[in-house]
Amino acid sequence: MAKEKKNKDKSTKEPSVVLTETAMGFFKNYINNPSPVGFESAGQKLWLEYLKPYVDTHFTDPYGTAVGVINPDAPFKVVIEAHADEISWFVNYINDQGLIYLKRNGGVDHQVAPAKRVLVHGKKGPVKAVFGWPAIHTRIGNPDHKEPQPRVDNLFLDCGARSKKEVEDLGIHIGSVVTYEEGYDELAYDYLIGRAFDNRVGGFMIAEVARLLKQNKKKLPFGLYIVNAVQEEIGLRGAEMIARRIKPNIAIITDVTHDTNTPMVNKIIEGDIWCGKGPSLAYGPAVHNKLLNLVQDVAEKAEIPVQMRTVSRSTGTDTDSFAYANDGCPSVLISIPLRYMHTTVEMIHKKDIENTILLMYETLLALTPQTNLSYL
Repeated sequence: MAKEKKNKDKSTKEPSVVLTETAMGFFKNYINNPSPVGFESAGQKLWLEYLKPYVDTHFTDPYGTAVGVINPDAPFKVVIEAHADEISWFVNYINDQGLIYLKRNGGVDHQVAPAKRVLVHGKKGPVKAVFGWPAIHTRIGNPDHKEPQPRVDNLFLDCGARSKKEVEDLGIHIGSVVTYEEGYDELAYDYLIGRAFDNRVGGFMIAEVARLLKQNKKKLPFGLYIVNAVQEEIGLRGAEMIARRIKPNIAIITDVTHDTNTPMVNKIIEGDIWCGKGPSLAYGPAVHNKLLNLVQDVAEKAEIPVQMRTVSRSTGTDTDSFAYANDGCPSVLISIPLRYMHTTVEMIHKKDIENTILLMYETLLALTPQTNLSYL
């Protein structure tokens, strides 16, 4: 407990990672690029192009998980991992009036959809559309005086077409994927907003770890696999596949977690986590206790603030896929606090990005193939 308090007291210390103008330019482009579940290829190409100068080799698997490798011939393998996919919608039905009805692709929140602008990714390229919603005048005039609530079955897209044929002439078809239009922006006091920080901020951070290793000419005594996995949002599927392929000895997973200091979030359930106060480490069955202790020790020695929380049966992240893969892989979860998850205005703090990168970097430097992670 004393260790956790000591780290929290250092939350105002400036991190030693410098995010370059080039890095932040890549981050902005990466966030703005649509990468919906099952259709991540465009974002993966961007990510690999940024990563290539910092790794020895790279590959992709059949479903699009992208991997950069440092020391590919080393027998001992360490993974640092994030996921690349974002929540989205599928075109599911087009009526005779040209209105488009949808089905979820991942855990997209229907309550934030009304009046949002979207892109429908059809056979002829992106088509602009909006989520239609009745005007307040018509809602108030409803005889039963009840405000209609958004549901998946009453939400629809309007792309300007007035018949099913006009919709189809735009290249829109059943199965076209739909993403929100909003992108990256910056607020006061080093807060950033955008859609899909969950979890393309993780992809950015693991790429920055690789850049720091190259820039500082660090030689690792193991093979490092920088993994940007697909299809996390629908069941951790990309991580499941790539864990079986790589068969790592250790996995360090990064994802987002909830900032619990906004209204309507229950701290008793979710814990006490703040944006700007450092990465969050988790206790839970899939998190290897000795590896977690090592990360905590690294954080203390490097004066990196961390925040502790607990998870129950599952972390809900790719940690679970790596931990239980093959013969079992010691895994740890390093999360970045985020507000307004699964909305178009997900919010993170720049200092947390820098400290999460630094914690992964310093942890890699502390690891060796001889690190004792045995329970006995």
